Amino acid sequence: MTPAARVQAAIEILDQILLGTAAEKALTSWARRSRFAGSKDRSSIRDHVFDALRRRNSAAHFGGDLTGRGVMIGVLRQDGKDLGAVFTGAGYAPEALTEKEHVVPQGQVPLDVPEWLEEPMRDSLGAEFENSIAALRERASVILRANLRKASMERAQEVLARDGITTQTMPLVDTALEVIEGARKIKSSAAYLDGLVEFQDASSQALIAAIPINKNMKVMDYCAGGGGKTLAMAGTADARFFAHDVAVQRLADLPVRAKRAGVKVEIVKAPLEKAPYDLVLCDVPCSGSGTWRRTPDAKWRFTPEDLAVLKKTQAEILEQAQDLVAPGGALVYATCSVLRAENIEQIERFTHRNPVWEREWQRQFLLSEGGDGFFGAVLRRK
Repeated sequence: MTPAARVQAAIEILDQILLGTAAEKALTSWARRSRFAGSKDRSSIRDHVFDALRRRNSAAHFGGDLTGRGVMIGVLRQDGKDLGAVFTGAGYAPEALTEKEHVVPQGQVPLDVPEWLEEPMRDSLGAEFENSIAALRERASVILRANLRKASMERAQEVLARDGITTQTMPLVDTALEVIEGARKIKSSAAYLDGLVEFQDASSQALIAAIPINKNMKVMDYCAGGGGKTLAMAGTADARFFAHDVAVQRLADLPVRAKRAGVKVEIVKAPLEKAPYDLVLCDVPCSGSGTWRRTPDAKWRFTPEDLAVLKKTQAEILEQAQDLVAPGGALVYATCSVLRAENIEQIERFTHRNPVWEREWQRQFLLSEGGDGFFGAVLRRK
């Protein structure tokens, strides 16, 4: 496919997304209908679509219309591309620009966040609001976690480099490696296949580094999802690790990943049967507002009703999880959100309702620190 044909494909996919189709579904459906497209074509089109979704509002402004065509015109205009070379109408390229589309719109540029969320995000982020909105408009870096149970940082970097993957360390946490070159080679690399590295954002790694895990503790990852944080915790100490998720199918790959990482994890369907635990981690369902540069479609689908449901679920999980913790043990709360309503306010309400718990550590990780927006708090039973 030509570069212009890829833009036209992105326009068609964006039109479907703007009508309500989920981004991944729209991309998959297009790929199934377009067997002629190679892997580089699909990758380029996906990049176009996700760039457009990250900047949907501002791109629509500069493109003159909230349509697939308008948003793509805006994205390319923002990036300083030659629109005349793309919008030619030749072959499979988009139709030539109209007289109106040649005019660059003026006026105030809207923020790339749902209007109803602007005030809550300003209140939550304060002076970091503008920086965070800007960061959410850009692609996220590919970040790996070095498994120190198997290799040092230097050794992991060396093995990655042999397969053409260049990395650099990150100041946020001493296990994180930012991929500079060769990201598409990671899953077939020796370092990944041998368990020396795993995919994990730096903020998530920094939270794990702050969790007080010692040898011989019983540790429960209560909302484990795919088990990424379980493996990260298991990489820090020779303790006993357990994983649970209400959707047990999410943990299907964990045994294979744990074996590759050289750690042991027991999957538990009924956490109370193995209780009490010295530490329980609750990485609760949340808005994902700190990760919207990775999942930009979610940003535009998120509603006030969704937030209300999530806040109720988060509070319920904390109430349930406290019963799993041994006397003197720790309860860890985490989200990939930047919203106070899901983070600090949840902790304040929980400790007010349950004065037996006291806050031992708390931090809001910011996008300006190099990782995703992330929140964590460690509570200790008095």
